Amino acid sequence: MGWTTVKSALPPGRYFLQGDEACAEGAIAAGCNFYAGYPITPAGEILLRMCHRFAELRERGEHRVFIQMEDEIGSIAACIGASWAGAKAMTATSGPGFSLMLENIGYAIGTETPVVIVDVQRAGPTTGQATRPAQGDVMQARFGAHGDYEIIVLSPWSVAEMYTETIRAFNLAERFRVPVILLADEAVGHLRESIDIPPEVKIYNRAKPKDREPPFGGAEVPPMPAFGEGHKLLVTGSTHDEWGYRRTVSPEAQATLVGRLVGKIARHRGEICAVEERFCEGELDVLVIAYGFTARSALAAVKMARAEGIAAGLLRLKTLWPFPAEAVRSLAGHSRRMLVAEMNQGQMLREVQRLVPQAQGHNRTDGEVIEPKELFDKIYKISII
Repeated sequence: MGWTTVKSALPPGRYFLQGDEACAEGAIAAGCNFYAGYPITPAGEILLRMCHRFAELRERGEHRVFIQMEDEIGSIAACIGASWAGAKAMTATSGPGFSLMLENIGYAIGTETPVVIVDVQRAGPTTGQATRPAQGDVMQARFGAHGDYEIIVLSPWSVAEMYTETIRAFNLAERFRVPVILLADEAVGHLRESIDIPPEVKIYNRAKPKDREPPFGGAEVPPMPAFGEGHKLLVTGSTHDEWGYRRTVSPEAQATLVGRLVGKIARHRGEICAVEERFCEGELDVLVIAYGFTARSALAAVKMARAEGIAAGLLRLKTLWPFPAEAVRSLAGHSRRMLVAEMNQGQMLREVQRLVPQAQGHNRTDGEVIEPKELFDKIYKISII
């Protein structure tokens, strides 16, 4: 178990894919062999691609299971069960369905169940605009479940990253025994671009117990047995000890469990957090922080600003949670102004302002993407203050 290199599920070469399709291919490349979902816009193409591709792979003798569930609650529950049967499991949805999944996502956190959840965001709240882009689930992805915990949330900005970040989501889920959320948006999910599929991919497979090892303690990330492998296995959402026995009135058990659930992510922020810096050398007039599709407009706006003599730079967040505070803190030291661009009313801005209170936001929630020219105008305006 651990890291290994496997052949790509698709023949290597250049493909012209939709973002949702690339997500499905990334999951298959990472070893996903169980998918449960319910149709929802704008994530429906993931379900369709997984259905067709799993059927193809089964004809070649591979064991892949696809099931359309009755709703999103059943979908995430099925994935959790499949994971405890030894599968690599994934589901995909959008904001309304993600809201329905949150109770069971909390259960997956507490039971340390690796599973990948893809949320292709759309305009909300409630049913909102099913076909329009948004980035309004940022805080829901981090704090939607109750209690204290850490979560991993990734944000792709291209079709290529819908492939590679889905693979990374599976690797992180397996490595840390935690649900991982791929937080895309409609503009990326429905975008079509060329993508190069490599001949091999590097994947991580969960550790299995060698002898009689506790499945919920004894190590920062305990080895994970599967039902049917001969282990005396107890899995409960109640507070439990390292063997899975309920300890619902024990302060020590509660403190130990929560401390480890938080610590196994917090102590590995350097391994999990990923950012991209563009034009960030030297002193900056304006540092733009963006993620997902908005970061594409932000990069174009930064280039426009540089052409006008404004020292602008872009910090693109590939990992949203855990929040890459060190990267923000480091660049804040040589940036006169900081601007957070996002398709919501300032959800990530609030997190940035915990470190840099004077940071400003550029926000849009009308179901349209943030365009480079409007963002350039904001960069220009705050750069001359």
